[in-house]
Order: sequence, then C-alpha cells, then structure tokens
Amino acid sequence: MNFNPIIILWGEPNSVFTEIFLKSIRLYKNKKPIILIGSLDLFKAQIKKLKIKFNYKLINSIDINLEKILKDKINFIDINYSFKKPFEKISSKSNKYLRKCFETAIKISKNHNISGLINGPISKKYFLKDKYQGITEFLASQYKVKDNYAMLIYNKSLSVSPITTHLPIEKISRNIKKDSIIAKSILIDNFYRRFFSKKPSIAVCGLNPHCENFFKISEERKIISPALKLLKKRKLKISGPFSADTIFLNQNRKKFDVIIGMYHDQVLSPIKAINGFDAINITLGLPYIRISPDHGPNFHMIGKNSSNPRSLINAIKFLD
Repeated sequence: MNFNPIIILWGEPNSVFTEIFLKSIRLYKNKKPIILIGSLDLFKAQIKKLKIKFNYKLINSIDINLEKILKDKINFIDINYSFKKPFEKISSKSNKYLRKCFETAIKISKNHNISGLINGPISKKYFLKDKYQGITEFLASQYKVKDNYAMLIYNKSLSVSPITTHLPIEKISRNIKKDSIIAKSILIDNFYRRFFSKKPSIAVCGLNPHCENFFKISEERKIISPALKLLKKRKLKISGPFSADTIFLNQNRKKFDVIIGMYHDQVLSPIKAINGFDAINITLGLPYIRISPDHGPNFHMIGKNSSNPRSLINAIKFLD
C-alpha cells in the first residue's frame, strides 16, 4: 500500500467545503489515506446542522506515523477555532486559523512524503489582504519559490494557464515577461511528461486584440514571439501567438492540450464557459502538487445541499 497521504486543508471555515467534502468521500472511494486539517468542533457543528454523519480518526500533527493512518476513515488533525454559530459571515476572523492550517500542512509536507495538498476554497479578500495575488503566490512564498511556478486549470480535454494571475488589468502589460513565459511553459511541459507521458501541444495567446498594437511595438513582437522562438529551440510543442477571440473555437482548441493566456480572465472565462466547474486548479513548481477546487467559498449556497462536488472529487482522484 502507498502510505503517502493526500493532505486536505479545509480552507475558509464559513463555506460550502463541509458539504462538498462529505459528498466527495461518499461518491468516490479513495485508495490512499486522507488527512483532513481543520477545526473538529466546527466540523461536528456543521455536519449536525447539515444532518450528515461522519466517520473520522483524530491524529496528532506533531508525531504522525504514516503506517498507522487509516484509509477507510478520515484522519483528522484538529486546529483550534472559536465560533458562536456553525456558519458565520466570512471575515478576517478566520485568518489566524487558516494560517495555522497552512503551517501544519507545510510542516507535514517537509517532514513526510505526501501525494499532494488540496486546499478548500479561501476568501482571498480577507486572508491575503493584498499581500499576495492568490493562494498560488502565497504557497510559493512559503517554499521560497520566486518566479518558477505556474497556475494550471486542468481538464483532461483542455487545460489553461495564465501568465499573470490576480492582477488588475492596468498592471498586466508591464508584468508580462519573456522569462516568465519560458519558465511557466517548461513547467507545464514537464508536468504533462511526468504525469501523462506525453509531450503536450501548447497554444499561446497574444495580449492585444488580434495580436496587434498600432500605437507602439507590441508585446507580441517584443516579448511573446521571442519567448516562443526559444521554447521551440528547446523542442517544446508550442505555437502562437494566437488571437484570444478565436483560439477557443471548437475547431481550434481541439488541436491543443493547453492554452496559455497573458492574464486570468483571458483563459479562465472561456474555459469555464466550456467546462463549467469540471476542472481543478493545480499549482506547478512546488515540492508537491497542490490542487484546489475551481470555485470559491460560495457562502450564499451554505445549507442548501446544492453545491456540486465534482471539482473536489476530480482533485482527490488526480492524487489518488
């Protein structure tokens, strides 16, 4: 048996995570053991509210014996969290708790071999406080990974990756760098080679409409095309730059495994229109694979029993 566990970090305590997690483990039988990090008291209060039963084993985060953790029960690491009601409004109150959850997960990953880390949805507005663009950048900083990381929204039919992530539109152009395009493309190529034994076919979008800018030397000519030329010399199966308004047409996108865009909504908006939430958010470049479901806390859906667990199921399946 492979004892390398899947670490699941609960994430925002006031979210649909409890519902989608319990749906996931009911619909999918994991082969590898799962370690869940979060508040046990809050979890009990929430499942009571949701009228769901839950089978777990409490374990010690300080002295984990991987050979004694169970596959048929959820191995729970309890992180203290004070609350008055099972579900409260999302606020900065949970920041200290979330940081402790991440610290625990990171410590385990540094001391043990793990299959990967899945974090539940987190409110970037409150937890990151403008210090990091996203959880991808936050985790990269914890492992002192500077620029050599990438966000990949993975689906077996078509994946996408933005060169810049959660940046305001006005800051995008000056943050598109040749070295970043090269590094992220190589990470994606290595990921597909490692996990799927294939050389992926990668398309790269331009930044400007129709890949043109009549007022100055365009980013396509100055940055993107030179990066692609170098990547082709390194034998990557990569092409572009393509205009983003046509690359996602069915006859075009089916030629590729991955489409790389210059900014977040350039590629995430069309892929969600195509696949819905049938995708997972993977961080490449860390010492392990980190995944999160491709949706947020969805506070407005708490208690309605209508949240779709597909993205979390896909995340667990990928690491299992």
